[in-house]
Amino acid sequence: MTIKKIAFAVTLLAALFAGARNARCQLLINGAGATFPYPIYSQWFDLYAQNNPNVHFNYQSIGSGGGIKQLLNKTVDFGASDAPMNDQQLSQAAVKVMHFPTVMGAVVLTYNVPGVSESLRLTGPVVADIFLGKIAKWNDAAIVALNPSVKLPDTDIVVCHRSDGSGTTYVFTDYLAKVSPDWSKGVGKGTAVKWPAGLGGKGNEGVTALVEQSPGGIGYIELVYAVQNKLPYAELKSHDGAWVKPSVETVTAAAAGDASNIPSDFRVSITDAPGANAYPISSFTYLLVYQRQADAAKGKAIKDFIKWMLNDGQHYAPALSYAPLPAPVVSAELAQLDKVAVSGD
Repeated sequence: MTIKKIAFAVTLLAALFAGARNARCQLLINGAGATFPYPIYSQWFDLYAQNNPNVHFNYQSIGSGGGIKQLLNKTVDFGASDAPMNDQQLSQAAVKVMHFPTVMGAVVLTYNVPGVSESLRLTGPVVADIFLGKIAKWNDAAIVALNPSVKLPDTDIVVCHRSDGSGTTYVFTDYLAKVSPDWSKGVGKGTAVKWPAGLGGKGNEGVTALVEQSPGGIGYIELVYAVQNKLPYAELKSHDGAWVKPSVETVTAAAAGDASNIPSDFRVSITDAPGANAYPISSFTYLLVYQRQADAAKGKAIKDFIKWMLNDGQHYAPALSYAPLPAPVVSAELAQLDKVAVSGD
């Protein structure tokens, strides 16, 4: 073997050993849950990995219900949900689970009405009647009365909803239960409900696709999915009676009243919040983390990521139509983060 060939072989072996060593050193952290924040989580995990190349986050966007289930089964290192875990779910956890709000977002009503390009106006009770199947045509008198300048067609309404356990569904039904007695008594709120009408799609992505493919369709999705797919979305009447468009500013307004009085465990609803400029279907979304981390390396990495997310990460939220967390919430979360213990602490 020539000297040149020997040198090449040595270089190749060194590269292989280095690759194997790096693969062993890379820490893989698995998470699963909400589709609502998936666009910003994807960006955060990529940005974080650029500065922390030995830490890799693998996040499965499967819906809040799936994220909670996998966390309780301890098949992931963290969960994600738009709906806070309820007391029964928390009692099933082998170790105490802590909620960390990450950003705030808006659930919007998007639609595909033939011949209509204008932004429609809807009220909570009208939306409830649509999803109850009581309003079945786009030119129903109740919708026409709210949109007198729009020529609405005699087209059947195709209700599109989530088919999976979903925090987005929880936020949407939580709002409807507050504004419609019929919805509250007949359907209620939850990550999964018995839908009176419509077609089901998996994830925000699935509902978005259903609306796009269904003339007459209407569905509820996170704002960023409507923006990215160039879908129209409705203005809603706020708790105080003003017409409000979903935006970073109006979602921020929805949290303004509760930001200084948020519960110590961060489990709170901000749907139908008071304030003329408060968008009524707004919500926090959460990372779900065990208070005691059994794996010291993963526990430290998760804590370091959350600290980064609460500081630098917030700057990326508005560009993806999410609202950054209020300063009092960030301060309270940083204090709670100190309570997350890793093995060996």
